[in-house]
Amino acid sequence: MRIVATLLLVAMTALFVATSFYVGAFPWLAYVRAFAEAGMVGACADWFAVVALFRHPLGIPIPHTAIVPNNQARIAGAMGRFATNNFLTPKVLSRRLATVDAARWAADWLANPDNARRLAHAIAGAIPEIVRALPRQQIADVVGKAAWRGIEAVPAAPVAANLLAIVWAQGQTQKLIERTIELLEASLQQHQPFIRQKIEASSSRWIPRWVDGVVADRVMNSLSTTLGEMRDPGHPWRIELKEGIEKLIVRLNSDPELRAKAEAMKAEWIANPLFHEQVDALWGEIERRLPSDPAAYSERIEPVVQQALAGAGRWLQEDPELKERINRWMRYLLRRTITPRRAEIGAFVTQVVENWDASTLVNRMELQVGKDLQYIRINGTIVGGLVGVIIYTASKFLLPG
Repeated sequence: MRIVATLLLVAMTALFVATSFYVGAFPWLAYVRAFAEAGMVGACADWFAVVALFRHPLGIPIPHTAIVPNNQARIAGAMGRFATNNFLTPKVLSRRLATVDAARWAADWLANPDNARRLAHAIAGAIPEIVRALPRQQIADVVGKAAWRGIEAVPAAPVAANLLAIVWAQGQTQKLIERTIELLEASLQQHQPFIRQKIEASSSRWIPRWVDGVVADRVMNSLSTTLGEMRDPGHPWRIELKEGIEKLIVRLNSDPELRAKAEAMKAEWIANPLFHEQVDALWGEIERRLPSDPAAYSERIEPVVQQALAGAGRWLQEDPELKERINRWMRYLLRRTITPRRAEIGAFVTQVVENWDASTLVNRMELQVGKDLQYIRINGTIVGGLVGVIIYTASKFLLPG
């Protein structure tokens, strides 16, 4: 475009010279000569204006030229403020993020088998390096502290009440009671001689042995009968136990004294060195199970990861509600991340522009708007020529002589 604009100036100059030789023989050429003369002036003036934006015309340091490099710091600040105030405001971000469907994009991307395979390969290859780089002692300390803080933060009584309610509602406690009764019956049958011996040993020496035997048999039969009757869920003792547990669940949720006792027991348990030993033992077991050479498991991990990724993609595609929840979460996260840091992002833009050298700044801006600036030169040449013809014509007809 520079060449086109410059050639147009050369054409105006050639036309001016040519018409100057023949204007005496052909008076109408005076209008063409006026057009060419004014076109040269317009072309030169606009060339000066365009060049003065980016550099000194002809290398001469004329005041108010090379505007862009001389005002680089001001331009950088303006660009940073413009980005902060026009692109990163909460209203603009919300409006723009509302059109972003990241969940659908992720679902479509994961649904492509090639994408899932490439991502699974990358994850499987990275896992061995991650495992090797694990600071295991630090992780053990973090796990211990996290377990301690997590248990400390959880109220003991309500959690115990909820767990007890779940176990009781699912019937596991009833099965446990029935199993306990079975074990007691079996133990009673197994230890009959021992129980008989204890009863006889506790009896008076004046009572005959056969009487002690009768008493022992009566006791054994009564215990067996009672345990058999307790197999029935409608047994009074089973009903009483049920009512007692239900009352305990209610008290654990509402009784301040019982809740305070539960918190005291929890604090005592956490303070017990045995708790920390168990956490250390748990991490030691996990560490022992970590493979010594994780790279050997990469080939086994990759198909599992690929299948999981493909399944996640299908799940996202088939569940519009899940996609909407993910999109809402991502929009909220991006707003909470970007909005408070608007000034930092603007400052970053300012710093980047300030750190460009002058030639880089000039070249980048010229590449963006240079073509339009050359059109200014072309338009200036043509418009200048037309204005020159108008002025010449007006002078011929309006001025004397």
